[in-house]
Amino acid sequence: MPRILVVDDDAAIVKLISVILSRAGHEVRTSSHPVEALDLLKVFTPDLIISDVVMPYMTGLEFLEQVRDHDHLAAMPFILLSSHAERSDVRRGMNLGADDYLPKPFTPADLTTAVDARLRRVGLNVQADSGTQARALGTAQVFWQGQQVSWVSRKALELFFYLLEHKEVTSWEAAEALWPEKDESRASSLFHTTLHRLRKSLNNDAVVSQNRKYALADSLKPEYDVQRYELLSAQAEADSLGYEELKELVSQYGTFLPGADSPWVDDVRARLEQTQMNLLGLAAQAAGKAGKPKEAAQYHQKALSIDPMSEQDWQGLARALDTIGDPRARLAAQREAWWAVDFD
Repeated sequence: MPRILVVDDDAAIVKLISVILSRAGHEVRTSSHPVEALDLLKVFTPDLIISDVVMPYMTGLEFLEQVRDHDHLAAMPFILLSSHAERSDVRRGMNLGADDYLPKPFTPADLTTAVDARLRRVGLNVQADSGTQARALGTAQVFWQGQQVSWVSRKALELFFYLLEHKEVTSWEAAEALWPEKDESRASSLFHTTLHRLRKSLNNDAVVSQNRKYALADSLKPEYDVQRYELLSAQAEADSLGYEELKELVSQYGTFLPGADSPWVDDVRARLEQTQMNLLGLAAQAAGKAGKPKEAAQYHQKALSIDPMSEQDWQGLARALDTIGDPRARLAAQREAWWAVDFD
């Protein structure tokens, strides 16, 4: 799955590009500031960068110059976004090493065509990806052989992720997990119907069975975002990640399989919520040590959005806000949530 970094201070543009490219099968990371993007590039290497030209403090052209100064990014495909008024900067951007520019406003087709063209030039595109990518954090998507899977049923998708989580299961274990309210006979029937639909959505060899146990075929070679998230989280717990890596890891979290309501899904969500709470605590601590109390406050607030009863985060939030002279420190000290108000 090609990875794309989008840099623009316009939140609406960033959201639009993220939605278009995610639906096209790309993994998208975003940044509202070129300086933050440079920090992100220390721990995240995309396959392509899209950047606006006019941004405060550092222009897209200055950002491009700094990107090209790094040997491992020197040949990175780079697309500039430019309004009609900024086209005088396009030639300079090309001279600095930009590969293309996309004038604003643009259509979804304009964007995907430009992105696909640049990725093809370096031998990358969604269709070229022969593995399986499973995305369950904040979404529920599976890409197989470069194409997003169109599931015959929602339960077939859920069964896929259940097998991904549990490796090898009996038909009864799966039936009981996905249809706990059904009797044994009905649940077993539903399992086999759903298994047929899963295979139909992927291929007949997607699930293998041996000794009355079922598992995803090794040939799928699934790249699973939850597995990566938990692996990196273990490294964070072992104090093996830097602050920028922690920031990137925290941003990967999202509700596990939104829309699913089986008890086993709730168990995974609880597990991942606890992991995210731990990461937010580590990130807040690292931000404080880095002299960034405002960012520490943001992490404490995110933690409280997950667990409003976390006394440690209420105390941390009050301290961080007090450090920067934010009047909301008083509200935090009183355990009063104002979550409709964002940090400036």
